Amino acid sequence: MRPVQHSIKILYYANKSEEPFVEIVTVKQQNKRRPSVCSSADSEADEPLPVLIDQSQILNERHLEHLTNHIPARTQGSSWKLVYSTVEHGTSLTTLYRQMRELDRPVLMVIRDTDDQVFGAFSSDPFRVSSYCYGTGETFLYSFSPEFQIFRWSGENSYFVRGFLDSLQMGGGGGPFGLWLDSDLYRGSSYSCNTFCNRPLSLHHDFTVRDLEVWSFV
Repeated sequence: MRPVQHSIKILYYANKSEEPFVEIVTVKQQNKRRPSVCSSADSEADEPLPVLIDQSQILNERHLEHLTNHIPARTQGSSWKLVYSTVEHGTSLTTLYRQMRELDRPVLMVIRDTDDQVFGAFSSDPFRVSSYCYGTGETFLYSFSPEFQIFRWSGENSYFVRGFLDSLQMGGGGGPFGLWLDSDLYRGSSYSCNTFCNRPLSLHHDFTVRDLEVWSFV
């Protein structure tokens, strides 16, 4: 059993009507666990759970605890608003882009496949069609398949996100993508890539989407 550390505070009190005096207070210090950047073990959440303005068909308390601890500080403490959902908006990449046309803040993509695995990506920029890759080093991939892991920018290249009308790509570098989705948001794939040095996010390289949601921070 690890001993509890103590520290001493010395408090000085002075009042015009009374003699000054000193009080010595002993304070117990609790050891704090630092959250792991790439962790497969459940840990107690340091941040309070976010307020979800809309209902999620995928996210539960466990998912929220882990994700809240790893999103960038500028998004922590924000409420989460559902921007796109296949349940509400249908399965269309074009619609997903349209729903984010007015956004200027980061987004979180959450996918549940037909194997009931949950994984996705945080993007520093909203998804859009572009002739070039966009995003910053805040962008990362993550997976709960089967336990939580997060894959941050490796620094190898800047192929964070690129949107086409017929597909959405995240991560790359001379090979397969870290996360790829087709125009119907029905079929996808995940391979190890240089951008994030990730393992495949799903149980299989190729997967079928059951539900997909994109959340913004307000």
